[in-house]
Amino acid sequence: MSVHQDTSVATATTDDASDSKLPPQTKVVLGLLLVAAFVMILNETVMSVAIPNLMDEFTVSAATAQWLTTGFFLTMAVVIPTTGFILRRFSTRAVFITAMSLFTAGTALAAAAPVFGVLIAGRVVQASGTAVMLPLLTTTVLTFIPESRRGRTMGLISVVIAVAPAVGPTFSGFILSVANWRWTFLAVLPIAMVSLALGVMMVKNLTTPAKVRFDALSVVLSAVTFGGLIYGLSSIGEATEGHAPIPPQLPLLIGVVTLALFVWRQMALQKKDSALLDLRPFASRTFVVGIGIMLIAMGALFGSLILLPIYLQKVLSISTLDTGLMLLPGGLLMGLIAPFIGRVFDRFGPRPVVIPGAFVLVGSMALLTMVDTDTSRAFVVVTHVLLCMGLGSMLTPLMASTLGSLKPALYSHGSAILSTLQQLAGAAGTALFITIMTTRAAGYVESGSSELEAQASGIHEAFLLGTALAVVAAALTFFVKRPAPTPAPEERPEAEPERELVAH
Repeated sequence: MSVHQDTSVATATTDDASDSKLPPQTKVVLGLLLVAAFVMILNETVMSVAIPNLMDEFTVSAATAQWLTTGFFLTMAVVIPTTGFILRRFSTRAVFITAMSLFTAGTALAAAAPVFGVLIAGRVVQASGTAVMLPLLTTTVLTFIPESRRGRTMGLISVVIAVAPAVGPTFSGFILSVANWRWTFLAVLPIAMVSLALGVMMVKNLTTPAKVRFDALSVVLSAVTFGGLIYGLSSIGEATEGHAPIPPQLPLLIGVVTLALFVWRQMALQKKDSALLDLRPFASRTFVVGIGIMLIAMGALFGSLILLPIYLQKVLSISTLDTGLMLLPGGLLMGLIAPFIGRVFDRFGPRPVVIPGAFVLVGSMALLTMVDTDTSRAFVVVTHVLLCMGLGSMLTPLMASTLGSLKPALYSHGSAILSTLQQLAGAAGTALFITIMTTRAAGYVESGSSELEAQASGIHEAFLLGTALAVVAAALTFFVKRPAPTPAPEERPEAEPERELVAH
């Protein structure tokens, strides 16, 4: 049977909505999506710690081994822009089962890899499933959670985004201390298999698929654009050390040119409602401001995530496992405060949490500029906790207000845009921080500093840039607004047919 969405199901804006209970089917789907997304995002970061072991086992260079991470992110960058189309064209059940099947198959393939090429293939298959899951989760929340409860539910998504990457290196470091690298995949495989089995048995269709035209040219342009940009940004760090296989300027130039063609193509297709990635969300000022702040925040987060382990291991000579344990409290704190921040957003809107969070971010980045060869472990842990507190106060309300400012018909495309740009921001932040650290450290060595002092000074200057970016983000938070309430289904224009909740 089909039951139209009403105020008790998805888009209620009345006071009664806050007390309405979610249908059991929606709870089941959200629970499975959250678990699946957590496991998938956790897997993004586990490889970085295992690279030295893999270099020894497969007799490959560091630049080659790094493709385990680069290949994963490249695949994500290619697939994510297509999720706006995928989520409109196929049902929730079909998308979940396909994404989880790909991730499970990729995990099994990677665990059993006899040669390095097979391991790379397993990571690519994993990433194909991961790329779809977070946009699916976000779109499901936007479509079926009442606005009065959307913030606290988005808080759960922030738990996934924040805690999973923080736990990844610790999880990997612990496993590598007691077993070989294959167990980083084997430990995840049972969870993936159980999630897939439960999905097959319990996930029903929450949406009615629409007949949307597939544009092959858009897919090609998207793959070249975002693949080129991510690859170019990711190889900047290697280029500064003279190890890049091709100059990063080439893929970046190709990416920029094809980006212009991709935008032109989408603007033409969206007039017929058949764009692969509809760009009309950028017509919303709230969306543009929120996206801008999140991109700066994500750049700072990923830049810090790459610099802090380097600082702790290279400058302070701390072990891999201890490094993961030192960075764990901050990630856990982000997860713990996310639901609370979501509740505050539901009641008061974004500004009361986003603005203070942005200034905590500025302060923590400024403190990180003070690290040197004699900095204590406690100072690093406390500063990282403050950094995560600031980011945690920003992410949930920004996601909820940014995506909530869109019309329901654009939710899937807004989620795809956000996820795509987050990948670019992460790559850009990492490239920027690493490039500054490497080039400035080289300059200090030439000036007569020791390797250790030069590394610490390079990291100091990279964090100076991070502080400047955080100041820009803090200034933009004063322009954040609470999105206007989404009209109830009977009030929406006929041109925007509502989705249906399909129960079996």
